This record gives sequence, C-alpha cells and structure tokens, in this order.
Amino acid sequence: MNLEYSDCVKRGKIKRFSRGKALVSKELETSCEDLGRAVKTFKDSDYKWATIQVYYAMFHAARAMLYAKNLREHSHFCLIAAIRTLYVATKEFPINLLEAFQEAKSLREEADYHNRWSKAGCEKLLNLATDFIKKAETVLKVSK
Repeated sequence: MNLEYSDCVKRGKIKRFSRGKALVSKELETSCEDLGRAVKTFKDSDYKWATIQVYYAMFHAARAMLYAKNLREHSHFCLIAAIRTLYVATKEFPINLLEAFQEAKSLREEADYHNRWSKAGCEKLLNLATDFIKKAETVLKVSK
C-alpha cells in the first residue's frame, strides 16, 4: 500500500462503503452521460465547461472502480491515490490513464478556479476520457 493511500485511509478520506457494489452501474452511467454532455459542449465551443464535464466523466468512472471494492472517497486526491494502489499497482489499470485523470483534475481546477482553459487541452482530455471510461468498464467487466 502506498503512503498517500495509507494516509487517506487514516484520515478517513477513503472509507468502507457497503452499498458500493450496488452503485457501480449508476456511476458508470453517469460517467458516460457526462462524457456525452462534454462532447456536445465542446462542439458548442464552450471549452471551459467541457473541460469540467470531461473531468467529472472520468471522476465517476474512477468512483465506480472504488465502489466495486466497497470503498468511498471523500477527496479527489484520495480517489486518485486509491486507483493507483488498488488498480495500477496490481496492473489492472494502466498508469498512463491514471496520469490522464490527474491531468484532467489539474485542467479542471485551472478552468474552475483560475478561469484558464484551452480548446487543445479540452480536446486532448475528451480523447483520454473515452479511453479511461472504456478501460474502467473493462476492468469492471461491464458490457455496453
């Protein structure tokens, strides 16, 4: 277990969540809906909002992965730490997609808190989010 994840557990930012497995499909559905909205928003040239939506599409797919372990996050940072420990370290999920999620988090924060975004950054995230969600569905063995 890595130190970041261990610290998140100690601080109560990652907790047991008995209803987790029952909510996996709902989280994946939300993820796909958010990605669809992000694509539409991107086509409408609203790159700031599309960047935010893309991040949340990835967030919900990652949350589904955590729910599958009957765990719940109380921190975006700790969600990333949990995916690293529970899925990347076990080679079930590729590191490049976790890094894409981290990049999406950073770009979402830039857009949300500092009013900085770009069409190119958003477009890159859209492509990465599609791969991220597909891989999450594969890991969770969900057929669409």
